[in-house]
Amino acid sequence: MQLNQQGFTLLETLIAMTLSSIVLLGAGRLFPALQGAILLQYQRETLQESLWQLAFSLGKQLQRAGYCHGTCQGEGLVLGKEGGCVLLQWDGNSNGRWEPPGHAETERAGFRLSGGNLEVMRGATSCEGAGWEKISDPAMMVIRSFSVTRQARLSMPPLLIISLAATFKNGQHPVSTRHIVVGYNL
Repeated sequence: MQLNQQGFTLLETLIAMTLSSIVLLGAGRLFPALQGAILLQYQRETLQESLWQLAFSLGKQLQRAGYCHGTCQGEGLVLGKEGGCVLLQWDGNSNGRWEPPGHAETERAGFRLSGGNLEVMRGATSCEGAGWEKISDPAMMVIRSFSVTRQARLSMPPLLIISLAATFKNGQHPVSTRHIVVGYNL
């Protein structure tokens, strides 16, 4: 009893191996480029998210600005350096007054752009001086611009527009964000 078996010839096998090699070499060149593009997109998204977190946390502080459970003296919000520095205060303990700078529980804060970093200072009375702390990550990003703009509205609380722009440390791939909050207590 003889079975009729037939397989691939040597020529067919060589052609199949050649075509497979070409496909694998093409894929081998594509994957590193694809991986680089995915890494860059991930880094940009991380930078965008970090910038959004800064804008959102600053927005929460701006919404509190001017709150007073009594009769407080002074301005609740002061914009300096064409919006590049913000000084604010609110009655955090609801005792009817704003605790002054130097007090253990001062209810003043300041935010400014300095040297490519967004900085904060508790108890700030001006946009100058030392003692400011970085709240942006200098190892990751450089803040290129920061501003807060107050937009008055007829018989309504003003809008406070926060604009931030940053790049990677190497200055490439700029991202920006804009966050608008209502200054309920202003």
